[in-house]
Amino acid sequence: MPSTDASAEATPAPAPTAGAGAAAGTDLGPVEASGTDCEDTLDLRLPDAFLALIAEEAAADAKPNGAESGARFGAGGPDHHDLLDGVADWGPVSTPVGVFHLVPVHAERDLPLLGGWMNDPAVAKFWELAGPQDRTEDHVRSQLSGDGRSVPCLGMLDGTAMSYWEIYRADLDPLARHYPARPHDTGIHLLIGASADRGRGLGSALLRAVADLALDKRPACARVIAEPDLRNTPSISAFLSAGFRFSAEIDLPEKRAALMVRDRSLRDVL
Repeated sequence: MPSTDASAEATPAPAPTAGAGAAAGTDLGPVEASGTDCEDTLDLRLPDAFLALIAEEAAADAKPNGAESGARFGAGGPDHHDLLDGVADWGPVSTPVGVFHLVPVHAERDLPLLGGWMNDPAVAKFWELAGPQDRTEDHVRSQLSGDGRSVPCLGMLDGTAMSYWEIYRADLDPLARHYPARPHDTGIHLLIGASADRGRGLGSALLRAVADLALDKRPACARVIAEPDLRNTPSISAFLSAGFRFSAEIDLPEKRAALMVRDRSLRDVL
């Protein structure tokens, strides 16, 4: 996936993954808390799930005529190989701003809408997908045809498509080379499509709802991760207001980012 930076506020999120945000003034300092779930210690051991994927892909490459690919990547995407515990089945959730539902992207139906959003200058600054629709199409289809470690979704608020999300396995993403990843870390990228929906708190409310959904629907996940561009202060503010804490500044190939973390152990505190 190309590099991007999601902002739920006035811009969207970064690239093989992204962030989001609706602006809200909050303390940008890290939150100190006890408990292992919020300790960011360096563990250089690759996650078992990552090692299993490498072994599986090597075995698939060894089979003639892509015998494995038909079983894993049918028209509906991966079948038995669901790395994100069925995002399509997470269902709607009530939020302070309305009923919100993540719906996996259908390329033919949704690409014109997504292409329009990506050409908004405020969005293009961070997602870097402005231009012909095929740029957005390549970005989206690379996920739809992949192994399920990233799921592109439309965010439906009271039945209206108003945002774009990427829910991904941060521990299986290139991002894991740049921070102390833990098995089953779930990443979020977000952009709010219409400029009229930015700057009024929607990003914070929806980020909190989606992070809580990930923690509820993925019992093995202890943390939700995001990495908005450090320049994207509305996005960072939205994450802080949504119960994420600032963990560190990290250097990614395409940007310097703020590593934002929402811990399961702190979800009822922040």
